[in-house]
Amino acid sequence: MDVPYRLALLAVFAVSMSIAVYYRVQAAKSGERFDRRQEGLWLAVVLRVAGLVLWLSALVYLIWPPALAWASVWLPDAMRYGGILFGAAGAAMMYWTLTNLGKNLTDTVATRRDATLVTNGPYRYVRHPFYVTAALLMAAAALLSANLLIAVSGCAVIALLVLRTPKEEQKLVEKFGDPYRDYMARTGRFVPRVR
Repeated sequence: MDVPYRLALLAVFAVSMSIAVYYRVQAAKSGERFDRRQEGLWLAVVLRVAGLVLWLSALVYLIWPPALAWASVWLPDAMRYGGILFGAAGAAMMYWTLTNLGKNLTDTVATRRDATLVTNGPYRYVRHPFYVTAALLMAAAALLSANLLIAVSGCAVIALLVLRTPKEEQKLVEKFGDPYRDYMARTGRFVPRVR
């Protein structure tokens, strides 16, 4: 029976989305507009389409799982319950990351006019903890749903974010210069550097 997994996914979704929406609304209060073409038109479009497929398939799974039965796979209960751990870690990382990022948050590679270089909290260890957070949450969704469509679309989103990262870092170097280069030298992109 999928009910416990669906309830767990709903809880992960509700907590993480509440955190994300709150911080996005706070950041958007600046009224600043961004040119999303800076990340490249094809990447911007494909990333958003993959994200839409992911969110719609997760919502369909939550509301009416038989509609996605064609993409279901069998996973042992231990793996599926492991999705709860990934989800809890992802929600905690979401809060920690966005609390430290604050009003610097954008949904594209562009930086805010009044952006500050954040190197505390999870940014002390990795340059892109928000993407690590996204990977944890997508792993949670894939494990809890045991659904290939959700898993593949989640992997596509992560792969596209990884492809977008060099352009984002280029924009950060343009904005902050040598302090960002120094920060890059001492931190890993997605995994902490071993010292």
